[in-house]
Amino acid sequence: MENYQLIFSKRKTLAIQVKLDGSVIVRAPLGYPKASIERFVASRAQWIEKAKKRVNNTTVFPQSEEEIRRLKRTAAEVIPPKVAKYALVMGLSPKSVRIGSARGRFGSCSSTGSLNFSCFLMLYPERAIDYVVVHELAHLKCRGHDKRFYALVARYLPDYKEREALLKQ
Repeated sequence: MENYQLIFSKRKTLAIQVKLDGSVIVRAPLGYPKASIERFVASRAQWIEKAKKRVNNTTVFPQSEEEIRRLKRTAAEVIPPKVAKYALVMGLSPKSVRIGSARGRFGSCSSTGSLNFSCFLMLYPERAIDYVVVHELAHLKCRGHDKRFYALVARYLPDYKEREALLKQ
């Protein structure tokens, strides 16, 4: 692999990052031998290609503040009613529902019972949004992702695996 940006810094290990634009960054400890870095990158060539393909198929999140505000407004109209509907059906009561602009995760459930959702969920089909809502509500009963947790999700969304896959496309 020839095309990558090499960044030396005060770190202990080598790392490879494939950015959303498909560019590759290799991070290395200060003074690390260039030949060793090239061998490392060559040994990870398959992983790099897979990562580039994943990036090409990834939904690109809007960047402008106006677009993000619009998504937040839409999410604030769509998500709380879905939470209320599924909470009633599941017999659960979240402490609060918040809408943010996290890019790394679509939803989270705090230890105090607050549910947080990313406005970027609005870029996905309604079936996927419902899955994230049920997933986060299920965390009010089951903290981890064990068999009990997925059995609870499956009780309300038997096709949850297909819905979850929509988030990975």
